[in-house]
Amino acid sequence: MANNPAVSVVIPCYNHGVFLADALQSIHRQSWQEFEIIVVDDGSTDPESIAALGRLESQITRIICTGNHGVIHARNTGIAAARGRYILPLDADDLIGPRYLEQAVAALDANAALGIVYCKAEYFGDKSGPWELPPYHFPDILIGNVIFNAGVFRRADWVTVGGYNPNMSEGWEDFDFWLSLIALGREVLQLPDTMFYYRIRNNSRNAAMEADHARFIRAHTQIYFNHKALYEQHMQAVFGEIVRLWGVVALHQGEAQRLQTELQQLQQKAGLK
Repeated sequence: MANNPAVSVVIPCYNHGVFLADALQSIHRQSWQEFEIIVVDDGSTDPESIAALGRLESQITRIICTGNHGVIHARNTGIAAARGRYILPLDADDLIGPRYLEQAVAALDANAALGIVYCKAEYFGDKSGPWELPPYHFPDILIGNVIFNAGVFRRADWVTVGGYNPNMSEGWEDFDFWLSLIALGREVLQLPDTMFYYRIRNNSRNAAMEADHARFIRAHTQIYFNHKALYEQHMQAVFGEIVRLWGVVALHQGEAQRLQTELQQLQQKAGLK
């Protein structure tokens, strides 16, 4: 462990102790070793998580124990205690590839205007395969997030924007935070390699968000009010993107209708209907 680390890896952990060893192993395998690991125990209650934190204490630079205040408070608490000039927030059940820190640090060191570095990603767990995120483009990101939560950013920028916004209680605090950095004029870079592995769990917070349309709307509405000036400045482009997406939906609906008609015709010819 470096005394003056370039990167602080901040891991909130609430009852995810069963996954924590794998996350830590993926960090310790990094080709870039100038890091510290800060695990914020967000008031874990299950015995397995409590025992895991005890067993893994020697692999962690610091453990910060708090009450159960949620992921936003946990991330902000960990980053406030961090010594690295760059931050990687990593959920306790996810993994990173061995060259992620090396490539992210090199990119950030080389470009003072760069504020967010991320990479290609894959699913594992209850679902596997590439995570087909569209490439980052502004202002398209105002319509929907394309940057996963484990992007690398400058701690100084986190201080400037006031950290993750606690009013994002419905979720999407990472989306909101990226927009805060983008509003500073920071550039965004996606590295070409797959170096982030996102665990899919059917009972996860993101799965609950996708299944609850009212919650989805509340979260996006809060993002709009948090970044009202940014949205209003680019409102024409935002509506242009909405119209484009409507066109894509209509095209798919038309194609689906055409295929349904062809299927019915084939069934009739075969005497199935």
